[in-house]
Amino acid sequence: QVIAPKQFIIATMLSSRFFIRRAGQQCLKPKQVTLFFSDDSHSDFAPQRKSVDTSNVQDIIQSHVDANKIMLYMKGNPSQPQCGFSARVVSILQREGVDFSSVNVLDYPSIREGVKEFSQWPTIPQLYVDGEFIGGCDIVTSMHESGELKDLFGGESEEGEQNE
Repeated sequence: QVIAPKQFIIATMLSSRFFIRRAGQQCLKPKQVTLFFSDDSHSDFAPQRKSVDTSNVQDIIQSHVDANKIMLYMKGNPSQPQCGFSARVVSILQREGVDFSSVNVLDYPSIREGVKEFSQWPTIPQLYVDGEFIGGCDIVTSMHESGELKDLFGGESEEGEQNE
């Protein structure tokens, strides 16, 4: 018995535009990069999300904030932020020369929503220092530029030492 494979949809990228065609049909430029997608992939290859028991998300967030002097909820991780605002806050914290902990909210949808309720602040990233919510990207940027963030961290930042 021969089982015919399901038909593949081929997306071809041409200068930031995708041309979609059915397998076997010609495309505009045959030397383009071609991606193959199939709707019969095994579930092992599907995107995976980490789950957190939603009944105690607030307790988990509280424990993060209590256990870490500087806690950042962000999209991505410090070595590879997944949004410009998170990248900006990471950059500021690195320039301040402080160690901080972070949670990638893209991996934990329940924490992503829970942290917004926890702080009553609608956006990510969110910075906490000594258990206190500081703010998002705009507030952290403003505090960094005014020197308030350095004072909050209680010491000289690397940037401040370089300016002297």
